[in-house]
Amino acid sequence: MKDKNRDSYERLIHISKAITDIEVFAVKKEKIDFLNNNLLSSAILFQFSIIGEAVVFIENNILEKYPYPWYKVRAFRNLISHEYFSIELSAVWEIIKKDLPELKIMINTILNNEFKDLT
Repeated sequence: MKDKNRDSYERLIHISKAITDIEVFAVKKEKIDFLNNNLLSSAILFQFSIIGEAVVFIENNILEKYPYPWYKVRAFRNLISHEYFSIELSAVWEIIKKDLPELKIMINTILNNEFKDLT
């Protein structure tokens, strides 16, 4: 039988790693670098896809405790996966700079609050 709590923990760890990867990929980069480097933008979009997919598998009773627009994370994953030609990279850059730090804090808070014994 699958342990949903353990699965949620593992998905949160996946999200944390994906956020770290995005931060590493984007370090010392400017918006113009991101817009003009297909390898860089593709790598970052893949990490956002991991984040969005992982959120789907976290127990709702955990996510509901934390005020964050989780539906936007899922919707962004769907955009990347299904509407990839509609992605505006300048908007993605803004997400990296403005929204990702808040998500990182939220994920760390959940890990610390819900999984103290595992972190």
